[in-house]
Amino acid sequence: MKLYEILKNKSNKEIWDNYCHFLDIDLDEYMNIQFSLLANQLKEWDSSKLSFEVLGDHESLNVNNYRDIVPLTDYNDYADILLNKKEDYLSATPEIWIQTTWEGGIKPIKLAPYTKEMLEVFMDNIVCALLMTTSKKKYDVKIDNYEKVLYGLAPLPFLTGIFPYLVEKNSNISFLPPVNDAINLSFKERNKLGFKLAMKDDVDLFFGLGSVCYAVSSILDKTLSEKGKTKRKLDMKPYMLFRIIKAKLKKKILKKEILPKDLFKMKGFIVAGTDNEYYKDDLERLWGIRPLELFAGTEVSFIGTETYSRNGMYFFPNAGFYEFIKIEDTIKNRFNSNYNPKTYLMNEVEEGETYELVISNFQGGAFMRYRVGDVYKCVGKQDEKENVKIPRFKYVDRIPWIIDIAGFTRFNEDEIISVLKDCKIEYREFVALKDFNENNKPFLHLFIEGTDDLNIEKRVYDSFNKLDEDFAGLQKILGFNPLQVTLLKDDILSRYIKKNEFFMHVDSMNKELLELLKNSINTNQK
Repeated sequence: MKLYEILKNKSNKEIWDNYCHFLDIDLDEYMNIQFSLLANQLKEWDSSKLSFEVLGDHESLNVNNYRDIVPLTDYNDYADILLNKKEDYLSATPEIWIQTTWEGGIKPIKLAPYTKEMLEVFMDNIVCALLMTTSKKKYDVKIDNYEKVLYGLAPLPFLTGIFPYLVEKNSNISFLPPVNDAINLSFKERNKLGFKLAMKDDVDLFFGLGSVCYAVSSILDKTLSEKGKTKRKLDMKPYMLFRIIKAKLKKKILKKEILPKDLFKMKGFIVAGTDNEYYKDDLERLWGIRPLELFAGTEVSFIGTETYSRNGMYFFPNAGFYEFIKIEDTIKNRFNSNYNPKTYLMNEVEEGETYELVISNFQGGAFMRYRVGDVYKCVGKQDEKENVKIPRFKYVDRIPWIIDIAGFTRFNEDEIISVLKDCKIEYREFVALKDFNENNKPFLHLFIEGTDDLNIEKRVYDSFNKLDEDFAGLQKILGFNPLQVTLLKDDILSRYIKKNEFFMHVDSMNKELLELLKNSINTNQK
């Protein structure tokens, strides 16, 4: 049945149980689903040409020997087959191919195949997220099949384009801007047109990167202050025009900026990507509704969502088989490729531990024991208040040697070195750390030791703009310079490197070093 048929013909309880049942099961039942779907996946994947490309000749795979035989993999293990779309090598025929950038510029793009069955599960989990973002309690079904969605994400062939692609096929939910129009627009044009359409006829849901939603929301007052054309006002529905007039009067009398919540009465708000925790509070203040966070990835599909309580993400048991590597083992493996990190299953994770996620696709997907490069913290093995008996997680960041800023661009050691070479800078040592400004928004903090070039920040900034096409866009999104360069006057960094076996020149999680370097700067300034 299509979503619109289910919403029309099923009771609230039936709808909820259909899409959110995994929140009512215990951990044993959860693992039974995991192992059952893994067994089905292995039957097909094991006999595919892809498995022999990845493993060579091997004994038959089953759920008991799978983790002993299949090594941890990354995209290099699949690149030749997937980038050339060798469908005869796969265990199932893809319905669509999804595209993303290859981190670090190794190659232009990565491609991932999605089967019909994967898309069906993806759609079911989209509905679950829609139910969660619009509800305040269990069985509180508020979606009615006619919502208008302000959509601030990229269209197909990118992963985020699957959402409107599937929802429009299964419901009467519409998108602002319409999907067919969005395909031909730039990122900036899509957001501008979406907001313009929302101003005419209201909006029910907002879905985008947390950082982008914040940037777009923050300029609403400025947009309304611009002299508008009479035709644009005449195009508005009367109730929207009334809200705008009321908001402008409020601003004039109370001397307060106009916020999105003054104009729009949203039912739900969804954010994807990274660094969302630094934007949620601001977005709630602006829109009057707290965003629900979900997680998806090109190679892994849509794997997790928060619930109506917004206190952690749960992984869908039907989206993939999950393994977890303790972050300290991830770092050890970074420095020693022969070190084989132990993985833990969902029923083995511990509250308070931070893990790198490893995932195996279900429903005919290509990736097995795949290192996603994302880090999660287990914030609870269950939620007694909501009576959920499975672990919940908080998204932490990318793996430490990748610095992701606001889900918009990523920096690694090779890129930093290329920038320093491009600037012709002579230096002794450097480290790039993830830092936060006075408003708790992330930026890239580059510390350089062994140079007295006082013009270095401008040169580094110009080089990033030249070498990284996302860098310039990042500044526009954040509304401030995402780069800070600090010169170190002594050898504090060199001494730190000598003492620390697992030092990385790019490290998003090294708060100890960040504090040490900042304290050193403050001491020298005194």
